[in-house]
Amino acid sequence: VQLQASGGGLVQAGGSLRLSCAASGRTISLHGMGWFRQAPGMEREFVAAISPSGDFKLYANSVKGRSTISRDNAKNTVYLQVDSLKPEDTAVYYCAAKLGATVFNREATYENWGQGTLVTVSS
Repeated sequence: VQLQASGGGLVQAGGSLRLSCAASGRTISLHGMGWFRQAPGMEREFVAAISPSGDFKLYANSVKGRSTISRDNAKNTVYLQVDSLKPEDTAVYYCAAKLGATVFNREATYENWGQGTLVTVSS
Protein backbone atom coordinates (compact mmCIF):
# COMPACT_ATOMS: atom_id res chain seq x y z
CA VAL A 1 0.00 0.00 0.00
CA GLN A 2 1.24 3.48 -0.89
CA LEU A 3 0.58 6.35 1.49
CA GLN A 4 0.55 10.09 0.84
CA ALA A 5 0.28 12.55 3.69
CA SER A 6 -0.98 16.07 3.10
CA GLY A 7 -2.42 19.04 4.91
CA GLY A 8 0.69 20.44 6.52
CA GLY A 9 1.61 24.08 6.46
CA LEU A 10 2.44 27.12 8.51
CA VAL A 11 0.07 27.90 11.35
CA GLN A 12 0.17 30.16 14.37
CA ALA A 13 0.31 28.77 17.85
CA GLY A 14 -3.16 28.01 19.09
CA GLY A 15 -4.40 27.15 15.65
CA SER A 16 -5.50 23.84 14.19
CA LEU A 17 -4.59 21.58 11.33
CA ARG A 18 -6.17 18.53 9.80
CA LEU A 19 -3.75 16.17 8.16
CA SER A 20 -4.84 13.56 5.67
CA CYS A 21 -3.24 10.30 4.65
CA ALA A 22 -4.52 8.89 1.39
CA ALA A 23 -3.79 5.28 0.64
CA SER A 24 -3.60 3.65 -2.76
CA GLY A 25 -2.74 0.28 -4.16
CA ARG A 26 -4.96 -1.64 -1.83
CA THR A 27 -7.65 -1.08 0.73
CA ILE A 28 -6.52 -0.14 4.23
CA SER A 29 -9.68 -1.48 5.86
CA LEU A 30 -7.64 -4.30 7.43
CA HIS A 31 -4.75 -2.05 8.44
CA GLY A 32 -4.03 -0.33 11.66
CA MET A 33 -2.88 3.18 10.86
CA GLY A 34 -0.51 5.44 12.72
CA TRP A 35 0.81 8.96 12.68
CA PHE A 36 4.36 9.75 13.66
CA ARG A 37 6.35 12.96 13.58
CA GLN A 38 9.96 14.00 13.42
CA ALA A 39 11.10 17.39 14.62
CA PRO A 40 14.37 18.91 13.38
CA GLY A 41 17.31 17.15 14.98
CA MET A 42 15.08 14.72 16.82
CA GLU A 43 14.13 11.10 16.42
CA ARG A 44 10.78 10.21 14.94
CA GLU A 45 8.12 9.78 17.58
CA PHE A 46 4.66 8.31 17.83
CA VAL A 47 1.64 10.62 17.69
CA ALA A 48 -1.53 8.57 17.29
CA ALA A 49 -2.87 5.29 15.96
CA ILE A 50 -6.23 3.84 15.04
CA SER A 51 -7.47 0.28 14.61
CA PRO A 52 -8.88 -0.93 11.26
CA SER A 53 -12.46 -0.46 12.39
CA GLY A 54 -11.75 2.85 14.10
CA ASP A 55 -12.97 1.51 17.43
CA PHE A 56 -9.62 1.75 19.17
CA LYS A 57 -7.42 4.82 19.25
CA LEU A 58 -4.08 5.44 20.88
CA TYR A 59 -2.48 8.83 21.51
CA ALA A 60 0.88 10.08 22.67
CA ASN A 61 0.75 12.05 25.89
CA SER A 62 2.09 15.07 24.04
CA VAL A 63 -1.08 15.38 21.92
CA LYS A 64 -3.69 13.65 24.05
CA GLY A 65 -6.74 15.80 24.59
CA ARG A 66 -6.05 18.10 21.68
CA SER A 67 -5.86 15.73 18.77
CA THR A 68 -8.20 13.30 17.07
CA ILE A 69 -7.32 10.48 14.74
CA SER A 70 -10.06 9.18 12.47
CA ARG A 71 -10.49 7.19 9.31
CA ASP A 72 -12.83 6.78 6.40
CA ASN A 73 -12.28 3.33 4.97
CA ALA A 74 -14.61 4.05 2.06
CA LYS A 75 -12.22 6.82 1.03
CA ASN A 76 -9.13 4.84 2.00
CA THR A 77 -8.03 7.83 4.05
CA VAL A 78 -6.92 8.50 7.60
CA TYR A 79 -6.99 11.88 9.29
CA LEU A 80 -5.23 13.58 12.16
CA GLN A 81 -6.77 16.72 13.62
CA VAL A 82 -4.51 18.64 15.98
CA ASP A 83 -5.87 21.63 17.89
CA SER A 84 -4.21 24.16 20.17
CA LEU A 85 -1.00 23.78 18.21
CA LYS A 86 2.25 24.63 19.94
CA PRO A 87 5.65 25.50 18.49
CA GLU A 88 6.90 22.14 19.75
CA ASP A 89 4.43 20.46 17.39
CA THR A 90 6.61 21.64 14.51
CA ALA A 91 7.72 18.52 12.66
CA VAL A 92 7.34 16.42 9.56
CA TYR A 93 4.30 14.24 10.10
CA TYR A 94 4.25 10.75 8.64
CA CYS A 95 1.46 8.25 8.29
CA ALA A 96 2.09 4.54 8.45
CA ALA A 97 0.16 1.31 7.99
CA LYS A 98 0.35 -2.14 9.49
CA LEU A 99 -1.74 -5.13 8.55
CA GLY A 100 -3.85 -6.41 11.41
CA ALA A 101 -6.15 -5.20 14.11
CA THR A 102 -3.66 -4.42 16.86
CA VAL A 103 -2.10 -0.99 16.83
CA PHE A 104 1.10 0.01 18.53
CA ASN A 105 3.13 3.10 19.19
CA ARG A 106 6.32 1.46 17.93
CA GLU A 107 7.68 2.35 14.51
CA ALA A 108 8.99 -1.12 13.83
CA THR A 109 5.50 -2.59 13.80
CA TYR A 110 4.46 -0.53 10.77
CA GLU A 111 5.17 -1.90 7.33
CA ASN A 112 4.31 0.98 5.01
CA TRP A 113 5.20 4.65 5.31
CA GLY A 114 4.26 7.80 3.48
CA GLN A 115 6.65 10.64 2.66
CA GLY A 116 5.47 13.09 5.27
CA THR A 117 3.99 16.54 5.41
CA LEU A 118 5.65 19.48 7.16
CA VAL A 119 3.84 21.29 9.94
CA THR A 120 5.37 24.52 11.18
CA VAL A 121 3.87 26.26 14.17
CA SER A 122 4.94 29.85 14.75
CA SER A 123 4.87 31.45 18.17
